Amino acid sequence: MLGIQNHRLTGPDVSFRATPNVGGAMRPRFVVLHYTAGRTLESSVESLCTKKPQGNASSHIVLGRDGRIVQLAPFNTVTWHAGVSQWNGLDGLNHHAIGIEMDNAGLLHREGERCVSWFGKAYPDNEVVMAEHRHGGGVRPWHHFTEVQIERALALCEVLVAHYGLQDVLGHEDIARGRKVDPGPAFPLAAVRSRALGRGADVPVRLVVNAASLNIRSGPAAEFPKVAPALKRGTELVLLEPQDRWSRVAVVGATDLEGWVCNDFVTRQAAPRSGPTVLSRTQRAVPLATRSRATPQPTAAPARKRATPTKKSTPRAAR
Repeated sequence: MLGIQNHRLTGPDVSFRATPNVGGAMRPRFVVLHYTAGRTLESSVESLCTKKPQGNASSHIVLGRDGRIVQLAPFNTVTWHAGVSQWNGLDGLNHHAIGIEMDNAGLLHREGERCVSWFGKAYPDNEVVMAEHRHGGGVRPWHHFTEVQIERALALCEVLVAHYGLQDVLGHEDIARGRKVDPGPAFPLAAVRSRALGRGADVPVRLVVNAASLNIRSGPAAEFPKVAPALKRGTELVLLEPQDRWSRVAVVGATDLEGWVCNDFVTRQAAPRSGPTVLSRTQRAVPLATRSRATPQPTAAPARKRATPTKKSTPRAAR
């Protein structure tokens, strides 16, 4: 179990290496999650502990893919992880936020059939998540986060929120919108934020379709193929994994039917209706480890074919 003593993390697989790249004292109000876009845990720690002529960077924590944690600075000390940043009228989040860097190659690019990092490493399909970032940009390949890494990130955020009374759990993409995209769509930021801030619930969150018909797809973008006929208005869903633009859901009353729907066309129910709930085989609402599995890549079908084929007089399905 993780704990905090004298602004240092305690617990299994936790070590400390002091970085020289620090500022003065601070009172943390937020935690900001990043990916390293680096090769390994060790290489990222080395980089964040080195002074460089072109500018220095650091963070409080570096989290490995195997769950190991290296702390680089006490939590009440400024580190340089946020850069030019703003949140709710507050500028310069370095002076207000604990930074957690997670070992992850980040946004990848395609070279033929391969997905490759900026430093030239190719990743197998089971380590790639095809998804659209919530700030747009189309469906692109992202390096996945491991299950132990996601669970460890949650545990970190929970202990930090509890110890310091933090106001929010943020991504670098939240505080430097248009400049940064980490931790990106491969990381379940909304679910981690909800759980860390104590907003999770044992009762699954219910949604209801508010459009005449709504496509349910294999991934979080309109380019992904449909997994079933369009859902009708009033269809009840159970929320499995929330994102800003899309959510992964299970269809109530349909065994093992789950997929992604556009958030614009569903409404959160104030209270569950009576009747059985049929979840996916995971039987977990808002599962944190979902993103460690690669999201299926869209088929070659043109992206413009987003609607369920209908007669001329019938409304087109949403998304």
